[in-house]
Amino acid sequence: MLNRLKNLKIVRNFKNGISPKLRWLMFANNNDKSSADYIKMISGVDELKSNSDELRLEAMVREQLKEEFPNIENSKSYELLVDAVMHNLKKKQLQATDNIDFS
Repeated sequence: MLNRLKNLKIVRNFKNGISPKLRWLMFANNNDKSSADYIKMISGVDELKSNSDELRLEAMVREQLKEEFPNIENSKSYELLVDAVMHNLKKKQLQATDNIDFS
């Protein structure tokens, strides 16, 4: 009975079509090598320097906004404003590094 099921066209199509996708999804779900915990375990560093720099910059942006606009942290658009300012700063930083000639 089991051998007859293996030879059915639907079972063969299912095996050939879904099997590679299923294997890839299982690998991707079980592969946590890109997670922060894995990086911390391998490197022994709690936080990457780039992340800490970005967090400090965001804290500075938040403080500056609070200083210039009192009680802005209570508004609904405060987080969007912080994100927009951070985005603009990163964009300008990338543009500045694009103009560097390394030759």
